[in-house]
Amino acid sequence: MASASRAIVIPATTTTCAMFGAGAGGGGGGGSSSSSLKPTTPTGRWRVHSRRAPADQALPFAPPNAIKVPSPGSKNKQALLREMSKTLKSVSSNLLERFIDAAYRFSEQPALNEGNFRPVKEIGEAVLLNDLSGEVPEDFPEGVYIRNGPNPLHPTQTIADSIFGSTSYMYYEGHGMLHAVYFNKSSLGEWKISYRNKYVESDTFQLEGEKNEVAFVPSADGEPHATLVAFVLNILRFGKAVKDSANTNIFEYAGRAFAVTENHLPYEIDINNLNTLGPYNINGAWDQPFTSHPKKIHGSGDLVIIGTNTEKPHYVLGEISSDGEKLLHKVDLKFEEGKLIHDIGVTTKFIENDMKGKSRIRVMPRFGDSESIIWFDVENHCSYHLFNCFEDGNEVVVRGCRILGSIIPSDRHRADKSKWLNLESGTTNEGYITSEKVSMDFPVINDKFIGIRNKYGYAQVVDSLATSKTGLFKFKMIAKLHFDMPDKGNGIDEDDGWVVTYVHDEGTNISQVYIIGAKRFSEEPVAKITLPQRVPYGFHGNFFYN
Repeated sequence: MASASRAIVIPATTTTCAMFGAGAGGGGGGGSSSSSLKPTTPTGRWRVHSRRAPADQALPFAPPNAIKVPSPGSKNKQALLREMSKTLKSVSSNLLERFIDAAYRFSEQPALNEGNFRPVKEIGEAVLLNDLSGEVPEDFPEGVYIRNGPNPLHPTQTIADSIFGSTSYMYYEGHGMLHAVYFNKSSLGEWKISYRNKYVESDTFQLEGEKNEVAFVPSADGEPHATLVAFVLNILRFGKAVKDSANTNIFEYAGRAFAVTENHLPYEIDINNLNTLGPYNINGAWDQPFTSHPKKIHGSGDLVIIGTNTEKPHYVLGEISSDGEKLLHKVDLKFEEGKLIHDIGVTTKFIENDMKGKSRIRVMPRFGDSESIIWFDVENHCSYHLFNCFEDGNEVVVRGCRILGSIIPSDRHRADKSKWLNLESGTTNEGYITSEKVSMDFPVINDKFIGIRNKYGYAQVVDSLATSKTGLFKFKMIAKLHFDMPDKGNGIDEDDGWVVTYVHDEGTNISQVYIIGAKRFSEEPVAKITLPQRVPYGFHGNFFYN
């Protein structure tokens, strides 16, 4: 699922360069279809560098450059082989390009280029925002709220027809675009609010920008033979089956910002101007993909990541030092098959991920290996996003969003634990947070409570009618969930702060940023800031403090 009005939680008490909220969530398509806020507070049960090939030459199959034949000798032979290899690659690239041009015809998917799914242009310079209803609170933190999401560079070329059949891009495959609202105060204490948006300039974004047309043949969706051929052609041409979209999340770590999607390395972003600085590989120590939702360990500040692959090793778990410079732990989990893992959960001692498809939950010690994994079988479901995980004695509590068709089971069991894993007995106890009338996703909490017991969560409620009409997920309101946990041990008021979110009104075609008082959630937002252009539906965001 996806969200245009992706909410984040901003505590009133903050630390410099810290980021709170937007710790869970992931890919899919959709957005908020209304500017109304109708909060609900359900209780009880849970629901859970590829580079462009050389341009075609005048002669169809001639090498772009003549081979310079060196004089005899072993070193010269090696040079000759290198030159021949380079030439063959050039010829091969030209042949593949000509084949694509001859065999494929690209066209538009109207649903992905209409309404608020339609892409927008970049606004390079910051635009001051003066259209504001209400007031930004005096103690609201200075910083920037950034949200990521797909924005196709070539929206009229998203269907590929060929002799092999038809394939198409999915909504979540558009190039990543960052939308940022900056909150700064003048020397007189007056708020200066501005907006800018910019593409994440990944390797493949630059490739398609230079080519001025789609480069990767769609391979995620379509007829079986056509998707297989597209998959192979992309690997032969670019060394990867799908592009680096970097469109799912933007997270903070060690005072730096990164845009990410889980099929490639993150791209570091300069939040001051949204420029892309380049891929992040932990000083060369990490050569795997990178989960869209890495998690900080409470207390230490170390970051837990996981890389998922279609080929072995299917799952590689890593932990990065709090300064972002060292890889502290890296282990192959030695799974025999690869499936998408979009989100992971951490406690202070344990790491958890939900194996979609098998409906099993894996729990392992923080610095464990494949031998230390404990498996828990749970009711059949699929889940993408977690609220939080924490330890309770010899048990691990996991709260998340689970998909069971189009509705959620009713609230017959009013439990304070959404999924209760007993590490000693190996048993599980499952329950539900919401009723069957409330379907929600994209959960978020106050990031200060990731990995420890928390009392509140926030999520978006699905607009089932609008979703059924388009087949693309839309959301119509934001909910605050009360988990009924005791306040003792929290240390601070967990909901002492604000929820910040993008909202789009399809009736007026206006996009705004809402600032909502978390303690006064059922009241009107304290501020509604109108943006200079429409913000398309997207995925995850975060608030970065000055």
